[in-house]
Formats: sequence, C-alpha cells, structure tokens
Amino acid sequence: MSVRYTPKAVVLHKGQPVFVEEANQAADFIIDSEVGRAKTMAYRIMLAHQKRGSAADGQLHLAFDALLSHDITYVGIIQTARASGLEQFPLPYTLTNCHNSLCAVGGTINEDDHVFGLSAAHRYGGNYVPANVAVIHQFARERMAGVGRMILGSDSHTRYGSYGCMGFGEGGGELVKQLLSNSYDLPAPEVVLVWLTGTPRPGVGPHDVALALVGETFKDGRVKNKILEFAGPGIKNLSMDYRAGIDVMTTETSCLSSIWPSDVTTACFYDMVGRSQDFEMMKIQDGSYYDALVEVNLDAVEPMIALPFHPSKVYTIAELKGNAHAILGAIQAEANDELGGQVKLDLLKHIDKTGAIQCDQGIIVGCAGGLYENLSEAAAILRGANVGSGYFSLSAFSASETINFSITCDGTAATLMEAGVLLKPSFCGPCFGAGDTPSDNAFSLRHATRNFANREGAKPGQGQVSGVALADARSIAATAANQGRLTAATELDYEAINRRGRSSWNESYQGALYDKRCYFGFGEPDPDYALRFGPNIVDWPSLPPLGEHLLLELAAVIHDPVTTTDELIPSGETSSYRSNPLALAEFTLSRRVPDYVKRTKQVADKARLLQEGTPSEGIERLIQMLEVDPSKLQLASAVFATKPGDGSAREQAASCQKVLGGGANIAYEYATKRYRSNCINWGLLPFTLDTVQSFDFESGDLIFVPDIRAGIMEGREEFNAQIMSGGELRSLTLFCKGLNATERQILADGCLINYYANQ
Repeated sequence: MSVRYTPKAVVLHKGQPVFVEEANQAADFIIDSEVGRAKTMAYRIMLAHQKRGSAADGQLHLAFDALLSHDITYVGIIQTARASGLEQFPLPYTLTNCHNSLCAVGGTINEDDHVFGLSAAHRYGGNYVPANVAVIHQFARERMAGVGRMILGSDSHTRYGSYGCMGFGEGGGELVKQLLSNSYDLPAPEVVLVWLTGTPRPGVGPHDVALALVGETFKDGRVKNKILEFAGPGIKNLSMDYRAGIDVMTTETSCLSSIWPSDVTTACFYDMVGRSQDFEMMKIQDGSYYDALVEVNLDAVEPMIALPFHPSKVYTIAELKGNAHAILGAIQAEANDELGGQVKLDLLKHIDKTGAIQCDQGIIVGCAGGLYENLSEAAAILRGANVGSGYFSLSAFSASETINFSITCDGTAATLMEAGVLLKPSFCGPCFGAGDTPSDNAFSLRHATRNFANREGAKPGQGQVSGVALADARSIAATAANQGRLTAATELDYEAINRRGRSSWNESYQGALYDKRCYFGFGEPDPDYALRFGPNIVDWPSLPPLGEHLLLELAAVIHDPVTTTDELIPSGETSSYRSNPLALAEFTLSRRVPDYVKRTKQVADKARLLQEGTPSEGIERLIQMLEVDPSKLQLASAVFATKPGDGSAREQAASCQKVLGGGANIAYEYATKRYRSNCINWGLLPFTLDTVQSFDFESGDLIFVPDIRAGIMEGREEFNAQIMSGGELRSLTLFCKGLNATERQILADGCLINYYANQ
C-alpha cells in the first residue's frame, strides 16, 4: 500500500512521527496537544496572521497577505465590494483571466468582463493578468507566493503549500471581507501530518501520488476542513513542480489548506523567478502535534487512474487493465445511478476485442497538468512516437507563457508537435467544461483537477454524456504513444528526465514576459478612473432580510450521497453569464433538477402574494393551522441535499439560489466549509438535520420555522420546526450550529451586501 491513513494523534519526536498513545504508555516524554499544535508550521503561520484586536473566542480571525481571483469570480466580488463601500484595494489583489478566456462564447460577454477587470485594477489599485498569459495558480506560484505568507483566492484550488505559503480557496464573500479590512473567521482546525518517504519511480508522476492520496483520505471525510502538513525524508527527492502537482490536488481530499517545509530546492525556485527575498528556511519542529497521520511511500506509488465521476474513485492502471470488465462495469452502474436516468454512460464499449481499454481523448491542462516538467516528461515519452490519425487526440495547455517560452526554447514543444500533440495557450477551460468537450459517450483521459459528472461540458438534458478519467501526464503520453490504448508510463522504456531536487525550469525562464503584458497597480489607485461596463455586467438585485418567522417550500430534493457545486450551478459555457446574477440564475440546478428554476419562481410568486396580503390557498390554509401572523411570515424556497457543496469555491452555487428567492439549504452535513460560508454570505440559512432523523422529503413540502430571526440573533442552535408533507403536519428539528456573531448578523440582514450597507 503506497498511502496509509491512521486516525491516531502523533507528535514529532527526534525527527520522526511517534503515536501519542504509544509515547504516553512508554512515558518517554510529556505531550501537550495545545502547545504542540502551536509548533506546527500551519499554526506558526496562522497565528502570525491573526488579525490585531480580534476576539478571544476560540476562533481564528485571519488577515491575508494577498488575494486573487479569476474571470468567473472577480466581477461579482468587485460589484459586491463596491455596493459595500469599497474605495481601494487595501492589500494586493490580482485579477487573472484563465476561465472565461474563450471570448466567442456569448459574443463579447467574456471580453467585457476582462475590460471591466482592467479598469477596476486601475481604479482600485490592483494587479491584472490578461487572458492566456497564465492560469491563476501558476501566476500565483511565480509572482505571489512567499514562505510564511497566506493567500486567499476565489478558486477552490488555491494551494501554494509546497512553496511554504498557505493558500485558502473560498467563495467571493470571504474576499469581500478582506477587501473591506475584516477578518477570515474559522474554528481552530485540526492538522494532519502527511509523512513522505522514498523516491518515485520513473514514469510515476505527481498526479499519481496525488490520486493515491485523494483515494485514501477523501472517504469518510477523513481530512475534511483540516490542514495537511507535509514532511518527511521523501520531500528532498521531489522537485518544485512535482511538489506543486501533489499539493494542488489536496483540495480534492476536502482539506482546508496545506503547507510544506522549505529547503534548498524551494530556494532555487525563488532564485529562478527573481524573488529570493520571499524565501526563508522553514522546517517542521520537534514537539509538533498532529491529530492524525498519513504515510506516503513514494517508492510504492504506481501509475493511477481516477474513474468517473470523482477524483477519489482511484485504481492503479495495472489493476484496471487486469480486471477491466468488472471495474468499468461497476463504475458505469454507479455513474448511471448518479445521472438519475437522464442519459446512459457506456464505459464497457471502450474495451476492445483484445481486452485493451481505448480512450478517445487526452488532455494535459491547467494548474495541475500544464507544468513544465509534466510537458517535458510527456515529450520524452512521445519522442519518435505518433499519436495517430484515429479518434484519439492529445492536447496540451501550458500553465503560463513563461512555461510556453521555455518549452519552445528547449525543443519540448517541437517534440510534442512532431508526435501530433496539439499545443494550446494557457487556459483552464477543459478542467471545467469550457473547452475541448468530448463527443457523446467518449472516454477522456486528463491530467486535470476534477472529473465530476458533466464538468467536461456534456449536456445530459440534450442526451449527451461522457466519462472523464484522471491520470498523470506521463501515462497520458504513454497512452498517446499507443494511439489511445490505455498505457501506464511505467510500461514503456523511455529516458526519464531527472529533475528531482532541482528547480522546475532551465536557464530559459523569462519572468519578464509578465512585466510586458500585466498591469501592476497595487498601491496606486485612481478613484477618477472610470469602470468599463458591458451589457452583461449587472448589479446585484435587492435581497430581503430574514423575516421574523420563516416558511420554506422545498424546490429541490436530492438524495445523492454528495452534491457538487457543478450540479448546483453548472460550469462550462454558462460561465459567460457569471457577471449577470439574474441571467446566470436561470441555469441553477439545470443539470440535476431541471424543474428547480420553475419551482422556485413559483415559490417567489407565492411570496409576493403573501407580502401583498393575499396568500395563495395552500399557504393561507397552513397559516390558519399554525395560527401565525401572516405579516410576520417570510416565504422562501429551499434545497434539501444530503451533503451539498463538494468541489468549486464559486459563490454562485449559493448566490443563484438567493436571487431566485431561496432562503435556506437543509442537509445532513456540508461537503466543504467554503460552500457553507457561501450560503451564509448570501443569506441562505445552513440548516442541518440529526442523522437519526429520517424524512422522505419531496418537492413542495412546506417547513415552518417560528421565531427564526430572534433565534439566530440569540445564538440558538436548535430550532423546533414543523413540516407539512402529504397533507400531514409533523415535527422536525433543524440545527444551525457554529455561527459566530458576524455570521448571525449577515443571516439576519439577508446577505453580506446588506450587512455592509447597514453598517
């Protein structure tokens, strides 16, 4: 086994992890968990960023060193901050353009957003990276990360731990708080030690290690909302690109953030990019206390593959090839159950007569795939090979123009092109469905971050579906060398590029490329500079505060084990409407509950009639049964999902529900902190149910929560509600736990915009 999780506390003693339980039994040394946790790299950094004057309430109240957003999120963030009184950016804020880069999608809608972003950088004093210059996280690695720093990004893969910098991915509301000089608040998180030993074999890449890590830790929420702290003798055997490729995928474990020690290899990277002043040596300390241990034996990692529809559905490629019919058959059944009968995914058809698995497409892309070493290794594998003229194609997207420049100078690009690889500019599109969408029922092999259902751009409502599997660039290149027959890179005899322990680029690195195209305006705001608006950039509509009593009508009921943000608000071409809240809301849950928008609009109509004093017949009858004053009753729609919010940080998964008249989510638990925070910042009450309660909810059920406003403001965490289902009125207990004072006020005010306006 290459990765093993042990849910036991450990302490670092004489440079080695020791289980606290065993140390206590041996009475070798005294262990103080509170003192030991403060010694971790994670807490040393977080405590150094504790906002001055913050409340001593057992929570962390953090102030970040920098912010960054891409062009799916920054317009909404700036619009929210403007409505809340923003005058200038108080800390470095970088706006990148790597998601809505296909300007032909929606006419000029996307380019209008880019123009708005540049004008905002001038007006408020920000930094701006034009389209195709770099993907968001590669720019941050090269220009923003620093040892001991903290960066907050409005993208879930904001991870720079391998550079000694803690990255947090959150919804836009949390960035707005930073822009208005408020804090990022969270309960003190647990820290999990990830102990690396050994050296990866040739042909085993960072995505193989990452997928093995995700497969072991995602299940059962083992590291959910915790911080992963990497250490161990294996780190010295990994280059910076290799470390970054593992680190960026920690998001898929559902952890909160990550951190690695810095060393000579880290120093070489900062020297290479011309920022040696941002480096310092940071080591793990003896006495550091961790709540669990994950051991990674790099020697034992094999080429991996994550099958549809989640990065945690992990197998070794050898295991899959040796038992293809059984494994693909089981995954196909799970996938079709998840698709709910809308369309049928056929994975078994990709097994040919010889038993080989035939892929239709290969993609190497983005913050995980498009790194210099991945492209170099792919070229080494493909040297003298031929992708072929069949259905299989291979496209490679470099993560930045600096990488593009280097692979051009050293011949990597030429080698890839000679093999038939299509080289494309820096763009995240294939990772979330805005480019290179596979054909119907195709099998796509990708070095990207996610493979959720329909995230690749398929349209199940129109009968289209495809399956995306995740794999490392090395095995994708090996598959391409065999014209699409799934092949692990370790099956081929090729001359691997030995870059372990060295920086990722050669002497051709040209950071000056950024200076020629990017705008760096932090600290130089121009309040007279006019913002440039396009017709699709629309202000947020007026959103109501929380009423005295709340009546919720369920407009969507989802019993899937997990509901992703891609299901809550689809990615892909809908991204062209990200700057228009009302237009984007029309796509809410469209690929999972197609009737949701229609239903929630009907609830909004009933709410309007109630406000006018002429409630609809069903609502009037319930009011009489409950004996409640209708003038003090607020009617809103709600979504029930077992565990919503896995995946992207984008706040639109919550804001779209709100602008349609949503008032709450009801769940057994929330998949991520960031989605729960998005709900709160957009005034959606994040209700939970006790797992012992079992209700067969149906769309149209009515849930009455009396005295909700007073209860929230008082800090009450348990609410006695009543549910009208099937003509029967029953009791229901809802919970709203762990809200701090600011969050309670935001919910009472109706959303973060109202909260700031009221101040």
